[in-house]
Amino acid sequence: MTKLTHQEALVYVMVAMAAVDRTMTDAEFTRIGQMVSHLPIFMDFDIENLVETAKKCGEMLSSADGLDETLDQIGAGVPDKLRATAYALAVEVAAADFQVKPEELRFLALLGEQMKLDKLTMAAIERGAKARLAIL
Repeated sequence: MTKLTHQEALVYVMVAMAAVDRTMTDAEFTRIGQMVSHLPIFMDFDIENLVETAKKCGEMLSSADGLDETLDQIGAGVPDKLRATAYALAVEVAAADFQVKPEELRFLALLGEQMKLDKLTMAAIERGAKARLAIL
């Protein structure tokens, strides 16, 4: 497989997060689409390629050792400068349906490890999402 672009790797992060609990919700898909459509990092990403990129990620995830291979591809494709961004995107997808499942927490831990993020950075990103998504 060829190396993922940084944008493809970030899409893989979001798709993997949505798929890790084997239940990809409409809220998760909607949130992925919103982020790809509006975040500056995706400014020159062709939105028409989103479905194909997500499909490729899904195929990789379903292969033998799929999660490990996907994390390796993500690690190779996400530059150092975007490692916290990758984690933040995963947190946004995990929180999209207002419930974070144990499988999603485990994926966040694996992703944080792959991205070489310290616990304080991960906690800050998680706390920021919790504040943004708070409801009464």
